[in-house]
Formats: sequence, C-alpha cells, structure tokens
Amino acid sequence: MSAKPVIVGGGPAGMSAAMTLARHGVPSMLLDEASRLGGVVYRGPLRQGVVLDYLGERYRDNMQSLHREFEQFRPQIDIRLNTRIIGGDASQLFALTEENLVQPIPYSQLLLAAGCHERSVPFPGWTLPGVIMLGGLQLQIKSGVVKPLGRTVLVGTGPLLPLVACQLHRAGAEVAGVYEASAFGRLAKEALALLNQPQLFLDGLSMVAYLKRHGIPLHYGWGVVEAHGDAELNEVTVAPYDADWRADLTLARRFPAQTLAVGYGFIPRTQLTQQMDLAHHYAEDGYLKPVNDDWQRSSRDNIHLAGDIGGLRGGEAAMLSGRIAALSMLRQLGKLDEQQAQSQRQACLSELASLLRFRKGVDSFTRRGLGQLALPTPDTVICRCEHATRQDIDTALEQGVNDLISLKMRTRVSMGDCQGKMCVGYCSDRLREHTGKHDVGWIRPRFPLDPLPFSAFSAIDAQQTEKV
Repeated sequence: MSAKPVIVGGGPAGMSAAMTLARHGVPSMLLDEASRLGGVVYRGPLRQGVVLDYLGERYRDNMQSLHREFEQFRPQIDIRLNTRIIGGDASQLFALTEENLVQPIPYSQLLLAAGCHERSVPFPGWTLPGVIMLGGLQLQIKSGVVKPLGRTVLVGTGPLLPLVACQLHRAGAEVAGVYEASAFGRLAKEALALLNQPQLFLDGLSMVAYLKRHGIPLHYGWGVVEAHGDAELNEVTVAPYDADWRADLTLARRFPAQTLAVGYGFIPRTQLTQQMDLAHHYAEDGYLKPVNDDWQRSSRDNIHLAGDIGGLRGGEAAMLSGRIAALSMLRQLGKLDEQQAQSQRQACLSELASLLRFRKGVDSFTRRGLGQLALPTPDTVICRCEHATRQDIDTALEQGVNDLISLKMRTRVSMGDCQGKMCVGYCSDRLREHTGKHDVGWIRPRFPLDPLPFSAFSAIDAQQTEKV
C-alpha cells in the first residue's frame, strides 16, 4: 500500500490537508480531475495572462494567497491532475489517468474531498440549450473562457445569485434580472446569524447595492416557472413563490431571454463514498451525506472526509475541515501526539464555529419549499439520460412504488451515464412527499462511476499478465 496519504480532490479542503501534512514532514498524493488545482472556488483562469478583475478584489487576493502558500509545499506533494476516480474499495482506488488508462492506487490513509454538485430542479423547458446551472455559468466566467449569450436571467436561491450577477455584469454580460425564491422577510430574520461573519455580510450588502446602482432588478420571493423555445431558449416565465415555493401563476411574467442560469443549491458528491460502503445519513434538506466525526473521520478510521462532501459549508470551512482531517492522520501516523493534535484542532474548531453559525443562517434563509415539485408538467423530462418523464414517475407512485430502488426498476431513472446525479434530488423529494417517510433509500452508484472505454483497462490487464 502507498505509504503516502492519498487525497482525492484538489480544492480548498484537499490543498489545505496536503499543506498541513507537508508542514509536519509527511508527503502525500493529491488527485484531481481538473487541469488545475483550486477546485471550482479557487481554480482560476485556464489560460495564462487572463485577468479576472470582474470577480472582485477579495476573491482574487484569497485565490492568489492560497496558491502562493501551496507552492511552498509542492515538492512534498505528488500531484496527479486530469485524474478521475472511477471507483474504490477498502484498500484501493481506481483512477482514470491523463493517458485514459485505469490505474489502481492502494492507500493506507485516505482523504476524500470530492466536493458537491448542483441540485437539478426540473421544470418545463429546463433541457433547452441556453438553460444552464448557475455554478456552471460561474465556473465558465471564473475560467475566463466564455460569457453567456444575450439577455441573461438568474433564478434560484442563496448568496451565489447576487454574486454571479455582479460578476457577470462586471464582465460585460447583460443581466436582465435576478429572482430569489425566498422572501426578504426570511433573510431579515437571519441577520444575527449572518453577522457571525461580518465581512461576508458586508460583501452581501455591497453586492445588493451594486445591482441597484446598475439598474439590475433583484426580486425576492420569485422563482422560475418555465423556459420557452424551440431549438434554443428565447423566453422565460417567472412567478411569485409562497412560503413553500408554490408558484402563483396568476401573477406570472414572461419575457425574452437567451440565457437562463438556475441555482437552487448543491448536493454532496457521495458516489464514491457510497461505493466504498461508508456509513451515510440524511441531512435536514433531504440529501444524503457520509457520516464523519469531529476529527473528520468517516465510519472507517483510516478514511477521512473534508469539504462539502461531508456537508455544504463553503470554501473557508472546507479549508479548516481539511486541516482537521490532516491533523487526525498525523495523529494516527504518530507524527503528532494527542495533546498537540487536540490543541491544533481546537484552534480550527474555534474558527469553524462562527462559520457554521453563519452557514446555519444561510441555510435557514434558503430552505427549499416542496411546492416547486409541482412545476414539471406530465411530459417534462426528469431523468435526462433515460428520458423518463414526470408522468412515468407519477404512474409508478400510483402503482405503489415507495422507495428509490423500486422507482429505478420501474422507470429506469438513474440508469444512464450520470447514475442519478441529475434526477435523484427530484425523485427522492417526490417519494418523501408521497410516502411521508424521510428515508426512501438512495441510488447506489455502479463501477465505473463515469463512462470509459474498455481499452482503459489495458494497463491492468498487462499487470495481471506479467504476474502470470
């Protein structure tokens, strides 16, 4: 087995863990599927010479500071970029390398920091070209690759909405409006919790002021209803949402748009943790997440979790959780005694506490309403891979289906290439609404987690032949 701790995920959590290990003389292996480290938060532009002033001075400074600090420890870190983990078990991972070959990676100490993916919200027209996830759109402009086409409308909930709106406007895009599903009164109730992070609170106020100053309307208590177009998006319908996010169609507005960015939150990426048989539980919001203790240990002592994979808390909290996970590994490896590890962890926990209070306020403000489940019409596609519609799901529920596995068998939802990442949120919400149960099961991912050619296994075949 590898003597080096193996870290999956080169975002803030993984980078922080690798640096903490290196500070104590422990080299590590860091795997990431992207071509640059930093994760979706701090990856930066894909091309040299691209200036990202439109993302904001504080963001730029934080990103550059993280990468500068990491460079000091790079010689002690075996970095494997463009490497996608397609599976794993209790003793090894399977990675698809840059050369498109499957390589087994044994481990004795493992940190999973795979992050999260966006929660899909089906509605009529959501599969049209021109409709894009909000996080995906932000990643495009962060990478300095492309700006959205024409009039852009942002719908969803949370602080990412005004942030991306400001960044788009500064980048020269036309932002026609921002529609926050939660009412302003709910935000006002969380003011004390949000003041646990005064700088982030002030940043939020400055973003709202920026939108007002530049004539970009920000509507609270409004959400998406439908996207319209034949070959591509050309119009959007929005409407007021009530407290449970039921759309009032009598007050709906329809207007031209060429890009619709949709952002209704995120879900931890648990495909690998499920395949590795780690213990999981359901969060209040209904998503599945792996269990971890206050040392970031999973249900197996030698496998740690950090960042959004263990709960959605943001980039700064991800770095602290990565540091705590590394301290736990150092303690297990005998590089830190109990007192040293406890002392350093307590410093991290003290910083984390105010971030978590702030995050609790954000989560309360952006709490989803199940009324949004009524948006799809019978012919709206829910599972894009297998083209399963809302009518297919309704029929299955009428026939007595009451868990995700049975729904999968009856309708083929989650049986495509993405293995349910796009449809599992809606399907589990519908089942909970229909059955009244909190635990309706989850879609267990298959190996490989991503599609790959049979030729990718040639390296393993060659190794087996040599042994014979």
